[in-house]
Amino acid sequence: MNILIIGSGGRESAFAYKISKSPKLSKLFIAPGNAGTGQYGENVALKVTDFKGIADFALANNIEMIVVGPEEPLVKGIHDYVLADDQLKHIAVVGPQAEGAQLEGSKDFSKEFMIRHNVPTAAFRSFDKTNLEEGLAYLDTQKLPIVLKADGLAAGKGVLICESYEDAKAELKAMISDAKFGEASNVVVVEEFLKGIELSVFVLTDGKDYKVLPSAKDYKRIGEGDTGLNTGGMGSVSPVPFADQAFLDKVEERIIKPTVDGLKKDNIPYKGFIFIGLMNVDGEPYVIEYNVRMGDPETESVLVRIESDLVDLLEGVAQGNLADRSYTVSPKTAATVVIVSGGYPGDYEGGKVISNMENVKESIVFHAGTKQDGVDVVTAGGRVLAVTALEDDLFSALQQATADAGRIFFQGKYFRTDIGFDLI
Repeated sequence: MNILIIGSGGRESAFAYKISKSPKLSKLFIAPGNAGTGQYGENVALKVTDFKGIADFALANNIEMIVVGPEEPLVKGIHDYVLADDQLKHIAVVGPQAEGAQLEGSKDFSKEFMIRHNVPTAAFRSFDKTNLEEGLAYLDTQKLPIVLKADGLAAGKGVLICESYEDAKAELKAMISDAKFGEASNVVVVEEFLKGIELSVFVLTDGKDYKVLPSAKDYKRIGEGDTGLNTGGMGSVSPVPFADQAFLDKVEERIIKPTVDGLKKDNIPYKGFIFIGLMNVDGEPYVIEYNVRMGDPETESVLVRIESDLVDLLEGVAQGNLADRSYTVSPKTAATVVIVSGGYPGDYEGGKVISNMENVKESIVFHAGTKQDGVDVVTAGGRVLAVTALEDDLFSALQQATADAGRIFFQGKYFRTDIGFDLI
């Protein structure tokens, strides 16, 4: 079949790498893609929210499946757009319709969903302009630290952890009254702080049945030892050593099953990935958040461990017979180290020539913020490359990925050398 991937980051590079290996693939297109995705298929200069452009391209190129990488087109209804058009509705879209995408698009929606379906999560209340004073008074009743979350999409920046009541009140006012995160913080969720270790579990579902994908842990802070500013993710590992089978069984029984069953009970059709951000609190799993797509850089560690034909699994999602598809996961460990532009996550310069990638032999180099400039590949984003190694054990994978990240050069390059070593 002809397949179109929507997106341009490391996650979409990993999807392109994995999908390109399928015997079920005829032609692969990536919109817009990056300098690395072109080795797996053909890049198409289309924005991820240009639904008409995507539709016209899909019809002209006999696309039979659209795999949506980022959350924005899902929340804005790309799946609904395809279903509403008689000429397009035969095309399978991997990713939920807009209603299901509210699990990520609205923190308030997702928290109410969890409460309704008895999914363990932190206690919360939501506030807006109409009850801001009540919200400020509510903060005084909470234990410190206090978590504030912008309800809508805020490019990963809409979560604040406040260490004092003064700070929490100032930030709540700034979010609601001063639109600190634009429309995303019209509603703010005030949440209990959970202390534990974070990890992510990924699920692929056709709305009835599901496959539990490998667990992963990502590293958000820019600095060694998990210090400094939050980023989009500096690396990841899969599987997660502290998430043993007993813990993952709890996740499946208490979280995954109630989530998939809850979508059915609420009559919310859902075909695609569910990313469950978890906190392991003394061996008990709690949901921090849902995302309605795969994570980045977790995807780069997760997909290389799936031994099955990914296109066959996605076809099972589209046709509603995922339960009948074979699914195997490698016992090996994957480690991903992200190389970023100097200055990221603050200001950084683009257009730096990248060299020596051809000397990476043992790892896979997934492109993220890159573009082709004549014969050169140059930087075009904060997170530039994700280097993934698949080895027999965690130490070997980390050693290989870190060493290979060191082999690549561009001016101002930075990467963390301690990703995953806290787990050894």
